[in-house]
Amino acid sequence: MKAIAHRQNLPVTSPQALELIDLPEPVAGPLDLLVQVQAVSVNPVDVKVRAGMPVPPEGHRVLGWDAAGTVVAMGSEVKGFAVGDRVWYAGAIDRAGSNSERQAVDSRIVSRMPASLDFLQAAALPLTTITAWELLFDRLGVPQGGGAGQKLLVTGAAGGVGSILVQIARQFTQLEIIGTASRPETRDWVLAQGAHHVIDHRQPLHEALKSAGLGQVNFVASLTKTEQHYAAIVEALAPQGKLALIDDLSAPLDIRPLKGKSLSLHWEMMFTRSRHQTADIARQGELLAEVARAVDAGRIKTTLTRQFGELSVGRLLEAHAQVESGTTIGKVVLGGFAQK
Repeated sequence: MKAIAHRQNLPVTSPQALELIDLPEPVAGPLDLLVQVQAVSVNPVDVKVRAGMPVPPEGHRVLGWDAAGTVVAMGSEVKGFAVGDRVWYAGAIDRAGSNSERQAVDSRIVSRMPASLDFLQAAALPLTTITAWELLFDRLGVPQGGGAGQKLLVTGAAGGVGSILVQIARQFTQLEIIGTASRPETRDWVLAQGAHHVIDHRQPLHEALKSAGLGQVNFVASLTKTEQHYAAIVEALAPQGKLALIDDLSAPLDIRPLKGKSLSLHWEMMFTRSRHQTADIARQGELLAEVARAVDAGRIKTTLTRQFGELSVGRLLEAHAQVESGTTIGKVVLGGFAQK
């Protein structure tokens, strides 16, 4: 079986940063689906792992944490799926990734993909959808259908997580949604995803909110550059507000400024359920199924903005470079390996 892996931590400009390798066919465990991968997308986690996470003892790691494909086999304990089902999922950080011809994945974190999307359109969504859903409903604690009279600020709203978070918040809550963006094209994109307002994150966020006549917010989803915006976020949050973040920090975060307003801080890591095999691990498959229904009903749309062709080392490196640039709007996607 063909796969693309990294054997050492190298910059994306190095031709050896990713390599084509041949691996034994994966075997589905009792709860696994074996999926023929038809499309994948690239996320910041791919870039971070390739560049900085130690290579495991076997000497290579297959990256890729978004996929859409077709079920070709199942484990003995799998329920609710059949061979031939078209599925989507974000996989697990501690298992082989989706940059391969076939992948074994825990069926509990999988759902059937939206019938109205093709594989490329579907592959853009799973990881960012799970991240956004868990951040909004599990971490910030906004109830579905709730949030009336309250405001949500989303930093970096034109990126992969921000794009789908804005859509989910608009479709599943009554929150007033404020996204941040700095370029005309990103402002237009964020508004098209459903944001009520867009402010420029090149100026302090609390000042931008004030200039726009928006005042303080109840919730902040800090998706990028939290350290840069942290002081302004504390100022922007109303008393008893909530901050949730997903980005990595270069230094410890001083939480003492949160005390004066009784602000709360929450981390979102979408691999937590699969990595720790939590009792509610199946919730990820359930929420993907709920979003699939919303897509087919026309309420949620794909965030695919750029396609890099079929999987190859060169094209995957191009996609990594695009994600590393920090200028990506929505998501970048590749098809599966070329079929002989």
